[in-house]
Amino acid sequence: VQLQASGGGLVQPGGSLRLSCEASGAISHFNLMGWYRQAPGKQRELVALISDGYSTTYADSVKGRFTISRGNVKNTIYLEMNAMKPEDTAVYYCCFSASGMPYWGQGTQVTVSS
Repeated sequence: VQLQASGGGLVQPGGSLRLSCEASGAISHFNLMGWYRQAPGKQRELVALISDGYSTTYADSVKGRFTISRGNVKNTIYLEMNAMKPEDTAVYYCCFSASGMPYWGQGTQVTVSS
């Protein structure tokens, strides 16, 4: 299984970015998909999750600003990030889980700075 994340970049405070992640490979169904992030000197943390039943979970720090969704293309997810803050700066990783086994993407850098 390979996960390809894209969409990171530099954005000003208050701006928006959209991340994408697509899985390819032998597994056709993932029961849980999501985004995590890791800022310099900090542990990796959960940002948002979406289940195969479309239930969503968000970190308190991003509620109301970020939206996770599933794409029309199977095994694709997005993270719409609005009203971004400097503290959102991190490497963002997508993670798909099947039968309890996690699969990680390579990470994409998001920098929020003026």
